[in-house]
Amino acid sequence: MIIGLLTLELFFSQSGSLKDKRRLLKSIIDQIKSRFNVSAAEVGEQDRWQISLLAVVTVSNDSAHVNRILSSVEGFVERMGKAEILSVKTELR
Repeated sequence: MIIGLLTLELFFSQSGSLKDKRRLLKSIIDQIKSRFNVSAAEVGEQDRWQISLLAVVTVSNDSAHVNRILSSVEGFVERMGKAEILSVKTELR
């Protein structure tokens, strides 16, 4: 069993408050979950109104499949244009 973890540090330039950031982030998370069938949640920087730490997790028996899914999620978030990706970290266990 392979567990893949993608951690994205996101910058919300359009956000003027925590409420704005949470609205944008909820939209990103909902779309990721429905499109890729993965788990996603904000795991850090909850009290900062322009920065968020988003974790995305998937499980498979094939590491290539896990890498493909996590790479697709990263590209999808980038193309959405709702947030700028400041850093990316991928882990397989």
